[in-house]
Amino acid sequence: MKLYKKGSQESYTLGVFPTIELLERKPQIVKRVVVDSTITENRGYPKIKELCNLYHIPLTVHNQTIAKLSPKDNCFAVGIFNVYEDALMDDNHVVLVNPMDMGNLGTIIRTMTGFEYFNLAIIEPACDYFNPKVIRASMGSLFSIHIQRFKSFDDYYRKYPNHEFYPFMLKGAKNIHDLQTNKKHSLIFGNESKGLDDSYLKIGQSVFIPHSHLIDSLNLSQSIGIGLYHFSKDKFKDKKIL
Repeated sequence: MKLYKKGSQESYTLGVFPTIELLERKPQIVKRVVVDSTITENRGYPKIKELCNLYHIPLTVHNQTIAKLSPKDNCFAVGIFNVYEDALMDDNHVVLVNPMDMGNLGTIIRTMTGFEYFNLAIIEPACDYFNPKVIRASMGSLFSIHIQRFKSFDDYYRKYPNHEFYPFMLKGAKNIHDLQTNKKHSLIFGNESKGLDDSYLKIGQSVFIPHSHLIDSLNLSQSIGIGLYHFSKDKFKDKKIL
């Protein structure tokens, strides 16, 4: 197994929990699972064995493969899978315009899953979401959502013209606390360094997140977390325990 490069037909999970998520969510794309000889001490190992047996997926012990693929010493499992094309469902979306930070992207995907947003549109150019760094940062949540790449925002807009669009911008016209919707919507965010350009002020209803004067802005993953919380809070308001 070679180290992952953008454009590869195979990628892999790094770690026990992301590998379990892969096996549970998308067993049909898994080629094989490789584990370290010391994994028997890990409480996730019985689950990996159970899932591999259930779906007839090869499970092998090979310490050298783990050491080659993982930059960290505490990796005990690798799940090797075929990369795949996906399509969005006609539901609520998060739209990321030119995301470039792989760790950020993984964190965002995990946050989306937590607030039950299962559709992510990525406007290119962008980092590669099949990179193992993204998968590990998402803790395997990548396999719970639909992701689709678009060459431009216009391509995305033309496909979902009936959505309500909410670009998050420092120059946004409306305070997020003044917004509420029960319609299908798209929460739109720019990249880590530039945000969205002024052309997005003309798209849908632009939004800003109010905060104190002690900072100049929130980072991307913070903004997305706040946006997802606000737009999904009615869904979770009656929960008494986690």
